[in-house]
Amino acid sequence: MAASKNQFEFQDHLPMIEEKLGGDGLIGELCKGFQLLMDADTGVITFDSLKNNASLLGLQDLSDDDLLSMLREGDYDGDGALNQMEFCVLMFRLSPDLMEQSEFLLEDALEHDFKNTHK
Repeated sequence: MAASKNQFEFQDHLPMIEEKLGGDGLIGELCKGFQLLMDADTGVITFDSLKNNASLLGLQDLSDDDLLSMLREGDYDGDGALNQMEFCVLMFRLSPDLMEQSEFLLEDALEHDFKNTHK
């Protein structure tokens, strides 16, 4: 994520969480983060819900432009909000180390599956 005038620096804690809690624990924590940021009425993260709840995750110094950029970055279906899956994918994309590890685990699983189907 680009730094704003405040030069906000993203600190990637996801690999540490995954190491401590495992994959299922990490997904659980991401779901909890989503719940903290979502609009209770719509069940998605909107600009307003993100702005109102950003301080819960230490993001209170982000500008409106930064928050809108986050939403746009993860909004795959173009509805102007993030559903839970879009939020989780965005968090993984913001974590280069976790993305690299995920790619390795996917390749390993595919290789294992390929070997099992070709016996």
